[in-house]
Amino acid sequence: MRRAIGFVLIGILSVQFGAAIAKDLFDRIDPTAMVFLRLLTSAVVLLAIARPALRARSRQDWLVVAAFGATLGLMNWAIYQSFARIPLGIAVTIEFVGPLAIAVIGSRRARDLVWVALAGIGVALLGFEPEGVNLPGVLFALLAGASWAAYILLSASTGRRWPGLDGLAVASVLATLPLTLPAIHVGGGTLLDPEILALGAAVGLLSSVIPYSFEMAALRRLRPAVFSILMSLEPAVAALAAVVVLQEFLAPVQWVAMGCVIVASVGATRSGTPQTEPAPD
Repeated sequence: MRRAIGFVLIGILSVQFGAAIAKDLFDRIDPTAMVFLRLLTSAVVLLAIARPALRARSRQDWLVVAAFGATLGLMNWAIYQSFARIPLGIAVTIEFVGPLAIAVIGSRRARDLVWVALAGIGVALLGFEPEGVNLPGVLFALLAGASWAAYILLSASTGRRWPGLDGLAVASVLATLPLTLPAIHVGGGTLLDPEILALGAAVGLLSSVIPYSFEMAALRRLRPAVFSILMSLEPAVAALAAVVVLQEFLAPVQWVAMGCVIVASVGATRSGTPQTEPAPD
């Protein structure tokens, strides 16, 4: 249980600092091209590590991993489109409605609903500062949130059907393929710039390989509802990463909101238990 919680926390730090670095590059490379580099890096690294066995897979195995790959690609593309239009912390806060909905639906105990409610208050408070917010950015964040909710459920299902990192490796390839032509179209020669390629690879490691691998391992030991409440740390870490990397500073009410989501996450960590006995660490 403790190791699973640690996996989630490391993944959160990694993905949000990777997101801040990616946004800092949007004046040099289109968000779609950056998402492509991120997912391509993930696919190459995970294929090299996992070397997934593709034979003797059932039709249901392929349907699940294909849905996981589609969700993975859409989630990444939508949130990067949102980052390009509104502040990082606000985008992740709006995106959080997806996993928060999973937490509400999956909760079976009253005390879990208390943490969900507290996280919801934090999310609401983060929306009190509308400066820099526009409708396209909000809609892209909502689309990313819906994809994130599907990602949580499909990641757990994929992890049960595909051993180790096999499913994630295959899903990363399937997520990358639909973005290849659009990325070449908008990225052009930028995709051949060695510095951009190196930075894109770094973003891929921080934002995809590390967090998705750790999250899949965690989801084998945690209920999706508990995982979702833990992910309430995402808006806080995103906002802090934006301060450090992008100098996107927060209003006082947003710091209060960060406190709400952090307390909710700590409460969920203390009260959450897996549905079944976890595998030995």
